[in-house]
Amino acid sequence: MTKKVVVLGGGVAGMSAAHELAERGFEVAVYELRRIPGGKARSMPVPDSGVNGRKDLPGEHGFRFFPRFYKHVVDTMERIPYGTNKRGVADNLVEGTRLGLARTDDVPVEFVTEFPTSFSDIKDLLKSLFDNHLGLSEEEIEHYLEKCWQVMTSCNDRREEEYQNIPWWTFIDADHQSANFKRVFTGMTRILVAAKAREANTATIGAVGSQIMLDMTLPGGSADRLLNGPTNEVWIYPWLEYLRQIGVDYHLDAKVEQIHCSNGVITGATITEKGETFEVQGDYYVAAFPVEVMAQFVTDELLEVDPTLSNIKQLAECVDWMNGIQFYLKEDVPIIHGHMIYMDSAWALTSVSQKQFWPHVDLSEYGDGQVKGILSVDISDWETPGTLFGKSARHCTREEVMQEVWEQLKASLNVNGHVVLEDSNIHSWFLDEDVHLPNPDGTSVNLEPLLINKVHTWALRPHAYTDIPNLFLASDYVKTNTDLATMEGANEAARRAVNAILKASGSKAKPCEIWDMYQFSALMLQRWHDEVRFRKGLPWDGGLLPV
Repeated sequence: MTKKVVVLGGGVAGMSAAHELAERGFEVAVYELRRIPGGKARSMPVPDSGVNGRKDLPGEHGFRFFPRFYKHVVDTMERIPYGTNKRGVADNLVEGTRLGLARTDDVPVEFVTEFPTSFSDIKDLLKSLFDNHLGLSEEEIEHYLEKCWQVMTSCNDRREEEYQNIPWWTFIDADHQSANFKRVFTGMTRILVAAKAREANTATIGAVGSQIMLDMTLPGGSADRLLNGPTNEVWIYPWLEYLRQIGVDYHLDAKVEQIHCSNGVITGATITEKGETFEVQGDYYVAAFPVEVMAQFVTDELLEVDPTLSNIKQLAECVDWMNGIQFYLKEDVPIIHGHMIYMDSAWALTSVSQKQFWPHVDLSEYGDGQVKGILSVDISDWETPGTLFGKSARHCTREEVMQEVWEQLKASLNVNGHVVLEDSNIHSWFLDEDVHLPNPDGTSVNLEPLLINKVHTWALRPHAYTDIPNLFLASDYVKTNTDLATMEGANEAARRAVNAILKASGSKAKPCEIWDMYQFSALMLQRWHDEVRFRKGLPWDGGLLPV
C-alpha cells in the first residue's frame, strides 16, 4: 500500500521533500501558508503595479545567489523540466563574472570571480584576491589567508568540536588588526546571511568564505551564479507545475494551526485553507517550517516523546533580519556584472543589477511599461543607526528605509566625481512584504527572519529525524553538511528527511544523494595530518609530516 506523507510548509525545503518523495512513489500532500509557493526564495508581485494588462513588477524577499559550491539544490533544479533546456531549470542559472567592494572614499574594487587557468600554489592565488588597494598591509593579508588556510586544512572533527564554538572575529584576531582590516572583513562577513563577525562561528564563516574564495581562483566556471529572470517565473512555478504533474497535492493559502501528538506518534495536523478548517492525516509528517515557526509547534506532547526538540526553541532566538528592497529604474544601471558589497554602509548592503542577467525578460511587459532596470538590494543590518535619519532600519518607516538605503548606495557609488545613481532615475521601489514597519506600539515585525550560525548553537540543531517515529524535520536549521541557512541547506535537509522516511518505511527506493561540503580535496593530506593530531589532543599546525 502506498504510504502518504504530509509536508507542512511549501518553501524550498518542503518542495524539495515533496519532489524526492513523489519520485519514489509516495503519496504527498503539501500545505503552504502563503498564496505564492517558494517560501523565502519566492519572488512576489508588487501589488497593483501592473497597468493596461501588464504584469505586476517582480519583487522579492532578497536576490538569489547560487555559489558554485551548491550541489543539492542545483541537482534538484536539473530535474525540473523547463522548455527545451537540457538541464531543466538549472540551465536558467547564469554566471556573474565580477564581485565588487564599494566604499565611500574611493571607487569600488572589482574582483574577477572566474579564472580560466589552473593554480600552482593555492595560498598565492588566494592572496591575489586582496591585492587591490584596500588599504591592507601585506602582513594583514597574509594573516587573514593563514587563518583561511587553517580552516581549510583542519579536519572535520576539529571544525565541529572547536571552531563551532569560536567567534570568527576572535579566530582572525581582528581586535589586534588595523582599522582597515576591521572595515574590510567586518563588511564581508556580515554580508554572509546577516552574520556578525563577533557572534558567528568560525566553522561556518571560515569554511564558506574560504570555499567561495577558492572557487574564484579555480577553473570551471564562476563562483557567482544568478537566475536569468524573476525567481518564480524561471524556477518556482515550473517546479510547482512539475510537482503536480508527478502527483503532489500542493495546497496554497493553507495555514497549519496545530500538530497533534498522541501515544508517541503524530496523529494529524489541523489546517485552515481559504477559511475552512480541517484535519489531515498521513503515515509520515515532514515539518518544513523555518525555525521560529517550528518553535511554536513544539508542544509538551512532542517534548514528552523527544525532549531534545526543546532546543528548537533556543535556536529560534538565533535569528536576524536580512530582507530586500528593489529600486525600479527609468534607465538601467548595470553597476557590476555580479554582486556588489557596500562595506562602509551602516546597514550592510549588497546589491545586484538584475536586468543584465535577464536577457529574455522584457521589462516593458511589467508595471506601466516604463521600467528599464532593477537594482535589487539586501539589507543585512537592521540594528545600526543610519546616516540620514539616525535610526536603525527597524525603527524607520518604509519610506525612510527606502530613502536611507538609496543614500547609502549613493555614498558608496557616487565618489571621486563619478555619478552612478541619480534620484531622478528612480521610477518606483518595493520593500519586502515580510517587513512590517513600525507597528502602533513602536515595534517592528519580520515574518521571515534568517537563522544565524552563532557560536555554541551546532549542538542545538536537530537531525532530520526525531524520536517521534513518524515526524521528520526539513529546514535550514537542521544539521547538514551545508551548515548555512540557505536554499542549499534547506534542500539538503529535505533530502535527509526523505532518506529517514525511506528507512522508517522499509522502502527499497534509492536514497537521495548527500554531498560532502568544504572538504578541499586538494588538501586531503593536510587534513588527514590534522585529524591524527586532533585525536591525540594536539593543536592544528598545518603540517604534512606524521605526528
